Amino acid sequence: MNLANNTVLITGGASGIGLALAERFVKAGSQVIVVGRREDKLREAQAQLPGLHTRVCDVASAADRQALLYWVQTEFAQVNVLVNNAGIQNRLQLAQDTEDWEARRQELIINLEAPIHLTLLFIPHLQQQPNPAIINVTSGLSFAPAAFAPIYSATKAALHSFTLSLRHQLAATPIQVLEIVPPAVNTDLGGAGLHTFGVPVDAFADSVMERLAAGEEEVGYGTSEEIRQAVRQVTDARFQLINNR
Repeated sequence: MNLANNTVLITGGASGIGLALAERFVKAGSQVIVVGRREDKLREAQAQLPGLHTRVCDVASAADRQALLYWVQTEFAQVNVLVNNAGIQNRLQLAQDTEDWEARRQELIINLEAPIHLTLLFIPHLQQQPNPAIINVTSGLSFAPAAFAPIYSATKAALHSFTLSLRHQLAATPIQVLEIVPPAVNTDLGGAGLHTFGVPVDAFADSVMERLAAGEEEVGYGTSEEIRQAVRQVTDARFQLINNR
């Protein structure tokens, strides 16, 4: 993937991994738009990274997702890269946290429904752009779930599966389908202080962006790279057998 001369749209881009990716796209010579729910966080990101464009959007809302596409087509019609990065992680005990379904549903919507819907919305637009790409940010927990975050782990496993099918179906189009597979990264995912044991976000972002630029379609880092490689040795052959008959 060429990191320069793109117009990149990143969901959940006001902090953490999303902002780190935005910074590297900007430094490579691309125009970047980040979207998020909180205008104050978007303003902070813009102050930290001059030249960054922002848009308030709640990806949990189907109407907001549709409005985002319309806004892009009107204001930034040259968007050629969609990065589905927004996600939330809740820790819960399934036998105890049984009542607040709306909170569980939000995790499903933001982590899985939103990236699938945005992908479907943006495919026709991206097919008209030069060097188009869709980048899905999944997780090492796609391959080995963390039982303390069962819904998050399940949504990331589903998004990884969707990404494989998406890449296969779009193989005859100009759209590249790429996947970033983070390990635990020292961000505020799930709440401040919960991922201080994770790898530094800058080291992670530097590595994955370098590998995307080198042409890799699926990249992890550290422990997520280890498990990704181990699992894919088996699953790649089976995927080809199922889908190339």
